[in-house]
Amino acid sequence: MIIWLNGGFGAGKTTLAAELHGRLPGSLVYDPEDVGLMLWKWLPPGGDFQHLPSWRELVVATAVSLRRHHTSTLVVPMSLVRDAYRDEVLGGLADAGEDVLHVFLEADAAVLRERLDARARALHPDSPGWEEGAVALGLPPLAEAVAAAGRQPAGTLLLRSDRLTPAELADAVLARVDVRGSHGAGPAAGRPGPPAERLGAPPAGRA
Repeated sequence: MIIWLNGGFGAGKTTLAAELHGRLPGSLVYDPEDVGLMLWKWLPPGGDFQHLPSWRELVVATAVSLRRHHTSTLVVPMSLVRDAYRDEVLGGLADAGEDVLHVFLEADAAVLRERLDARARALHPDSPGWEEGAVALGLPPLAEAVAAAGRQPAGTLLLRSDRLTPAELADAVLARVDVRGSHGAGPAAGRPGPPAERLGAPPAGRA
């Protein structure tokens, strides 16, 4: 199985990937950002490498090769908040015959901004904030990442990473993995199947 951890920057994808890696013996964590850095060795660097068709093609090809030759479980922490790019990448994995569990980590914009600004200040104390620099580079703004949670395809597991701990998030993912393992591979994200499931949302009537 390929466990794809989606969500905006600062949603906790890397932290959850590490938690899952520790609980899934023999699993590998694959960061497609490294594919972008590799491409920038040959192409003029700058902007968002997700716009490069080569990046999207190589991300799929690398994931398929790693999963088939080196591990039974591949964990991929990578933001795909643009619908067209998400459908292209996840659809490519499904077309290659891979079983993909698509997880989207959802969080309020204020939480994401606080996390990212703290990260930016840790690296550059005089930084005006993460979002300004990210938008200048052509990365999706926080508002787009937050809105993307409502546009996820069927079969997506939606988790509130601002209300659940990394351990609780991992519990929810592994529970879905166990269910799919018991009943066979479910439909890949973007393919017909059950509606997206949201865990960790506040009770009705609460913000």
